[in-house]
Amino acid sequence: MRNTLLAALTAIALSSTSMAAMAATPADQLVVGLSMSNILTLDPAAIAGRESTAVITNIYDTPVQLDAVERANVNPGLAESWEISEDGTTITLNFRQGATFASGNPVTVEDAIWSWKRILELELVGSATWQSYGFSLENFDDHVRAEGNSIIVTMPQAGDPLLILYMFGKPSAASVIDSATALQHEVDGDKAAAWLTTNTAGSGPFVLRNWTANDTIILDRNDAYWGGPAAMKRVLMRHMPESQTKRLMLERGDLDVGLALSVPDISALSSNGDVEVQSISSSGFYFLAVNMKDGRFANQETRLALRYLIDYQGINDTIMPNYGVLHQRPVSPGVLGSMENPGYTLDVEKAKEHLAAAGYADGFAVKLLSLNEPPFIDIATSVQSTLAQAGIQAEIITGTGNQVYGPMRERTFEMIVGRGGGGQEPHPHSNMQALVINPDNSDDAGLSGLIGWRTSFYNEDLNNLALSALVERDPAAQEQMYEDVQLMYEELVPALQPISAVVDTVVFRSDVEGYQEHYGWTTRYHHIEKSR
Repeated sequence: MRNTLLAALTAIALSSTSMAAMAATPADQLVVGLSMSNILTLDPAAIAGRESTAVITNIYDTPVQLDAVERANVNPGLAESWEISEDGTTITLNFRQGATFASGNPVTVEDAIWSWKRILELELVGSATWQSYGFSLENFDDHVRAEGNSIIVTMPQAGDPLLILYMFGKPSAASVIDSATALQHEVDGDKAAAWLTTNTAGSGPFVLRNWTANDTIILDRNDAYWGGPAAMKRVLMRHMPESQTKRLMLERGDLDVGLALSVPDISALSSNGDVEVQSISSSGFYFLAVNMKDGRFANQETRLALRYLIDYQGINDTIMPNYGVLHQRPVSPGVLGSMENPGYTLDVEKAKEHLAAAGYADGFAVKLLSLNEPPFIDIATSVQSTLAQAGIQAEIITGTGNQVYGPMRERTFEMIVGRGGGGQEPHPHSNMQALVINPDNSDDAGLSGLIGWRTSFYNEDLNNLALSALVERDPAAQEQMYEDVQLMYEELVPALQPISAVVDTVVFRSDVEGYQEHYGWTTRYHHIEKSR
């Protein structure tokens, strides 16, 4: 009853912009406007979207924290220090003393090991990251063990140990759960999966007070946080898929932070001295993808036609400012092996030739999935228009995150405008494992965390080349191998075509201090203050 009343009061206090102007947000509370359409669970091992990651980051801790500004830097988290063996095969994480969960239970290395093994046992989204480095449920105990207050991790396969260290900063792969609290809610051996969907058991700077799907999320300060109490007493997150609503509330001071505003609204706010606009190069890509289980898209000629039915320049010039920058290759800009764009352009006549070669001279009808929010719906509308010029009639199907990405995870979709593709670690393998490598293309593999598997794109030679690049120790040779991977990827005509490299733009009130958007979506609210 108390939670129901709290949710009701919050809804009244934060009601729509049609109400009379409200007072400024409280000095000790941070009010954030964002779309919650893709927040489907609060189980850290099951999250897949950036919005979910942003929430989980402030509730759960990981052993290390990836620096938001200096991407090569790794900062302490639950592990106060770490060592990498001279031969690069072993990482030792030394956990700090005195950290506690929100329940008051101490954070232990046993909690961490239980949390990570649980990911593999339940085959949750985070398992794809572990599996990509050779960990499995069968070999986990052989490679991850406790020794006093440290965790010793040995690499199951040859690779770059820095990637394993980066993995321990990813909330989906390395969040530490209060096992004692979680197991009190276990049902039929589910490792508390049902309970953790809507409840939390973390050690982060904030604690979940209330979550009303597609409405509000309320986080209260964890006064016992090992890093010291946050400056903000509470974080209130509001579901605001409409950009104009966020803009108006930012202008009036009813909102402190607005995420994913439209280009016109960001441009309008850029000249407002009461707000600040912060843009950073982020991770992943905006893309058009197809399902190669569909016979039409299994045909390489069809995929070639689609390559020439995207108005890359027009989309990036008119839709993507403050969302992304033109990028057509599967390695993020600025990291090892990143290459110049191949120069794909909209070429309807060339596309028609490839469609005719595929046996679809008259085109066909297809369902195009998209979130009903910018920039996705705007990209989808542009793609729908250019597809039609070659006779492909695309019906845009919009919905929530689960309605759009669910069919992709289940490999039942036809075509989708989406966002993803790795880059949360400052290493090209982060993109490779998300987009290129698909170790098992069978339906039973269930590798829903890998976009290559979701799209049923598989090539053994490409897999082997990408994995060989990972273990190459000569920097120049490694860079050349990552370039070779991209050239092979292009020649194979993959199921996914990057359109833009993601740029994250956030708008916040000028009295908000210490806000730093994170390229890996792990933006932390712990150090944010207000100068009032």
